[in-house]
Amino acid sequence: MGSQTLAARPCAAPFLPPRPWPVSAARHESYTRAADELALTQSAVSRQILGLEDFLGVALFRRTRHGVALTPAGRSYARQIGPRLQALERDTLDAMAHRGHGGALSLAAVPTFATRWLIPRLPQFAALHPDIVVHIETRTRPFLFADTVFDAALYAGTHEQVANWAGTRATKLMSEDVLPVCSPALLAGRGELAPDDVARLPLLQQSTRPYGWRQWFDAMGVAAPNALSGARYELFSMTATAAACGLGVALVPRLLVEDELARGTLVVACNRALQGERAYCLVQPERGEERAAVSSFKAWLLQAAQG
Repeated sequence: MGSQTLAARPCAAPFLPPRPWPVSAARHESYTRAADELALTQSAVSRQILGLEDFLGVALFRRTRHGVALTPAGRSYARQIGPRLQALERDTLDAMAHRGHGGALSLAAVPTFATRWLIPRLPQFAALHPDIVVHIETRTRPFLFADTVFDAALYAGTHEQVANWAGTRATKLMSEDVLPVCSPALLAGRGELAPDDVARLPLLQQSTRPYGWRQWFDAMGVAAPNALSGARYELFSMTATAAACGLGVALVPRLLVEDELARGTLVVACNRALQGERAYCLVQPERGEERAAVSSFKAWLLQAAQG
């Protein structure tokens, strides 16, 4: 039997992380904008899309006077493959960054808690686990973990909201205790106020906690006709900034204004805290085993919350 000769293998091109170009084109409904996002040429994206359509035997885009638009099949396909391609790109980049050691943790988090409480404490976690990178994106509402790349979520909600988050388990970190704070100038040297004095000041409202002031005044036994009046802000960070600028009194969790209180840009107007209905929790999917990076972060997070 004659010997077989193997053809010489061509030099392999440098491997690049998978790029979600079909998802980018679908999101923008524009080959040009997808090319800009991915640092490719418009013709390269167009050729890739044409090749994919030939392979699938399905038209994903149709030409319009203004460029391209998704077909119904294209919209459905983009929705199905988007999370998988993004997860593949993320995992590839993580493997390249860590050379197989440590890992990365993807968190969803309510924005003000992430900015004002978690991130300032992350250097402590990095010192203990320098091989773990923590990625954070903002989410304010429950979602399906199966449709995302998140390992866990830091969420603020009532007991019922947390319990009704399907397919998850939650670990309580801390309660959301709120108290009135304002600019020192608003007090005009009067010192700490009584609750009925607070009722006579401009009140800053939190749009995600529309009855917060009413609950606080009810707990203090104070009649406050203007409890629902005042400028409304979506985020606690906005409300705290408005208070520091002298626009009124804000009812915020102390843990979210620690820096302002330490610097003196905010002061406690009335040191009568009220434990709110909401708590901050670490929410995880019930499915699958807990990765080592998640376990390390969870253990540190619980210790940081107790501190």
